[in-house]
Amino acid sequence: MPAPIICLVTGGGTPRELVSLIREAADAGVDLIQIREPALDDRTLLSITRDAVEAARQTAARVVVNDRLDIALAAHASGVHLRGESFAATRLRPIAPPGFLIGRSVHDVDQAIAAAASGCDYLIFGTVFPSRNKRPGHPVAGLGQLSKIVTAVRVPVLAIGGISTENAVDAIHAGAAGVAGIDLFRSGVPVTATVSTLRRSFDT
Repeated sequence: MPAPIICLVTGGGTPRELVSLIREAADAGVDLIQIREPALDDRTLLSITRDAVEAARQTAARVVVNDRLDIALAAHASGVHLRGESFAATRLRPIAPPGFLIGRSVHDVDQAIAAAASGCDYLIFGTVFPSRNKRPGHPVAGLGQLSKIVTAVRVPVLAIGGISTENAVDAIHAGAAGVAGIDLFRSGVPVTATVSTLRRSFDT
């Protein structure tokens, strides 16, 4: 994926709403779609993932499933995204197909170094800015910590947490290979407009 990477992270909704958002994002030019729906039962999650993979088929978007290797493989998704406390990527490589993406959420430098060493293809680091998706008082890492993470590893690092069309470019200037967000794509603004605004800001 060419940097800067734009990643949509799903954050709830009906199956129809989720698939519609994913299709819109793929058509708009989002690079990575992370299906993050821990509350869904296996059958519904598999169905949504299959629909997402189909929606992205004729686009450059790649679909990864949060922490569910079984669902990702069954749906022929592009990869899996591991939670910070999940198992190491080294356990997945022997059973993952060639080109399968393995990402991981990290929250400090030590986690980032360990994840990169275990064979992750990319990392998502946060919370970089204050986020409505985190409880009050949740620590905010800031751009300085993001820059330290980027310097410490050789794999792409995406910034997450409070990302907006206004501050995304600050994360890129701090060294991030891209940005990821939930509310970024749920602001009421069409996804196509959000992606276009991000691309313009990255080019300046």
